Amino acid sequence: MRTVARRVLQLLVVLIVVTFFTSILTALLPGDPVTTIAPFSSAQDRANIREQLHLNQNVVERYGEWLKNFLSGDMGREYAGTGIRGTDIYGRIKDTLPRSLLLMLYVQILTLLIAVPLGVYSAYRAGGRFDDIANGFAFFLLSIPIYVAATLMLLFLSVEHHLLPSEGWVAFTTSPVEHFKHLVMPVLAITLGQIAIYARLLRTDMVATLQEDFILMAKSKGISERRVLWRHALRPSSLTLLTVAGLNVGTLIGGALIVEVIFHLNGLGFAIYDAINRRQYIALQDYIAVIAIVYVLVNFAVDGLYHVLDPRIRGARIG
Repeated sequence: MRTVARRVLQLLVVLIVVTFFTSILTALLPGDPVTTIAPFSSAQDRANIREQLHLNQNVVERYGEWLKNFLSGDMGREYAGTGIRGTDIYGRIKDTLPRSLLLMLYVQILTLLIAVPLGVYSAYRAGGRFDDIANGFAFFLLSIPIYVAATLMLLFLSVEHHLLPSEGWVAFTTSPVEHFKHLVMPVLAITLGQIAIYARLLRTDMVATLQEDFILMAKSKGISERRVLWRHALRPSSLTLLTVAGLNVGTLIGGALIVEVIFHLNGLGFAIYDAINRRQYIALQDYIAVIAIVYVLVNFAVDGLYHVLDPRIRGARIG
């Protein structure tokens, strides 16, 4: 019970810090957001909009109003102009968040499917020709920004050769084939750099693990090299990889924002981009808060998985 209470407290602290920092940044943006929201409205209409959005208050008061509404479950609506209430924010999050989460899930799965075997084999062949080639290839992938990879794939695979669709989202339940065809390029654009990070981290940990006494003991018992690598060495070497996978959620969210804009996937990343462009401060606060909650919850889950991969951690906690 104490652990749950501590986790909830951590979640609240992260939520408040991140969203308050976002509120300060939006307050520092130049120009009047009401001019963007309702460019052709009268002075009185603009004053009314400013009052409804609490823009006539200082940043602390405005943040307090938003936090009170958010914690009560009222996320508000986007403001679309003079006297016009726009999209319900909760409804938009409900539509866009699953798309972004699914995109990030595909990236993680594909990254692990490629990076884990690559990292294990590189560690097994440490110092050899394959290890040198893999190391150079990893640095090459790390040097390619996500937007560059996405743009090149879009030009080559869609514009020039018409092999894949250039934009849009198709639900898996509508057409599984079209669903994956629309996500091949966005997923690959983010995955390329992640493969390099995960593979090099795992390779480094595996090299150290393979020098441990229990590995030498397993080899002396005649256990096959494959079993030593995958059953005895991989599990303790995965802790750093697991930690990075949890912390890397922020990177995945940033990558999702880029590819969602480029490929018009209309996920939560695209919603954030749209809210910034249209100066929808309340919506932006809500989107950032949801991302902060997802980030903390994922890292809570990662912390729990430590006990599965390394029972010594559980014993240390109990002691």
